[in-house]
Amino acid sequence: MMIQRDIASKILELAQKFPVVTLTGPRQSGKTTLLRHLFPKKTYISLEDLDTREYATTDPRSFLENLPDGAILDEIQRVPELFSYLQGIVDDHGVAGEFILSGSQNFLLMERVSQSLAGRAAVLKLLPLSNEELSTTSFFEQTLEDRIYGGFFPRIYDKQISPVDFYASYTQTYIERDIRQLKNIHDLSLFTRFLKLCAARIGQLLNLSSLANDCGISHFTAQSWLSLLQTGYVVYLLQPHHVNFAKRLTKMPKLYFYDTGLACHLLNLTENSQLHTHYLRGSLFENLMIMEIVKHYANEGMEAPVFFWRDKTGNEIDCLIEAQQGFHLIEMKSAQTYHSDFAKNINYYVKLNAGKFKLNLIAIYSGDSKQQRANVHLIPWKHPDFSKLLHPDKFIDAT
Repeated sequence: MMIQRDIASKILELAQKFPVVTLTGPRQSGKTTLLRHLFPKKTYISLEDLDTREYATTDPRSFLENLPDGAILDEIQRVPELFSYLQGIVDDHGVAGEFILSGSQNFLLMERVSQSLAGRAAVLKLLPLSNEELSTTSFFEQTLEDRIYGGFFPRIYDKQISPVDFYASYTQTYIERDIRQLKNIHDLSLFTRFLKLCAARIGQLLNLSSLANDCGISHFTAQSWLSLLQTGYVVYLLQPHHVNFAKRLTKMPKLYFYDTGLACHLLNLTENSQLHTHYLRGSLFENLMIMEIVKHYANEGMEAPVFFWRDKTGNEIDCLIEAQQGFHLIEMKSAQTYHSDFAKNINYYVKLNAGKFKLNLIAIYSGDSKQQRANVHLIPWKHPDFSKLLHPDKFIDAT
C-alpha cells in the first residue's frame, strides 16, 4: 500500500520549472518510492551500490553521458564529483526536470547543491508521514498513544512492521552507519548513550554543557555529535522567537526529534500503553505536534517559520508561527479535556502584545471535539482541518 504524499504535487510542479529537483530527508522517509512513482520513465540509479558508485566516481563524465534523458540519482552525496559535471550538462541541455536527485545527509547534499547547482536546482524535504497524510487511510483511527509510539515512517504502515523491530534495525543500520560515514566515532556505545540522553530531554531547553557532562564527553564533542544528528534528520532544534516586549528572553533552542517513534525506542519503551503514565508524555505530545507543523510547511516546499517564546521568568508559548498578518500562538496539551490553564500563557502573551501584532490563538489537545473557548480555538490533535489554521495565507483571527 502506497500512502499518498502531500509533497508530490510540489515535486511535479518544480520539475516543470527547474532542470534539477533535489529531494532530501531522513532515511526510510519514502524518497525513493515516491520519486520512482512520480517519474516512472526515468532511469533510477542508486549510488549506494558499490559498483555503480565506483563507476560514477572514477569516470563521472562517461557515467552521465550514458544518461542522455536524465535520471533519478539516489544518495548522490556519496559521489560529490558528479555535481560539477551535472552543472555543465543541465546548462547545455536546458531541459526542465532532467535530473532528480535525492539524499539523506542534508549538510553534505546541500553543500554540493549550493556550490555547483545554485539557481538550477529546486530543493525539497520529505519528512516521515504526517497525520494529514494518514487521515486518508485506515490508520487514522489509531489512538494518540499508537501514533506517538509507532512513529511515522512509511515502512511501518506499508509492511505492518512492529515498532520494536523497525526502530532497533533503523538505529543500528541507518543512524550508526550514516554517522560513521560523516565522522569516525570509535565508541558507538557512548554515541548511543548520547542519543538516549537527547531523547530524555525532548521539549527541554538545550543545555549542551549538561548534556556533555551527563554523557561523559567534552562540550565540543557534544556540539559535534548534535550537528551530526541534525544533518541526519534525527533531532530538530526549535529556535526561540525574539519579540521581547522589553522582557529578557531565553536564547537556547528546544530539543525535539523528527520522529516520536524513534524517540520512544531510545527511551526504552516497549509498548504504547507505557505512554499513559510516562513522565515525558506531555513532551512527546508536544514533539508530535511541532513536527506536524514542520511537515506541513515542508510539504508545501517551505521552511517552517516556527519558533517558541519564553521569558526569563518561565512564561512560555509552546509554538509561535510567523504569518503574513501576525502570529499564530499555539499551546499543546496532552490532556483530553479542556482546562482554563490551557490559555494561561497565551493570555499572558496577549497582554504583553497590547495590540501591537495581530494574533491567532490556538490550543491543541488530545480530545476529540473542536471548540471555541473565549478567544482561543481548541483543536483536536488529528483534526482534518488542522493544517489550514497554519497556512500563512489563511490567517484566522481569534477575536
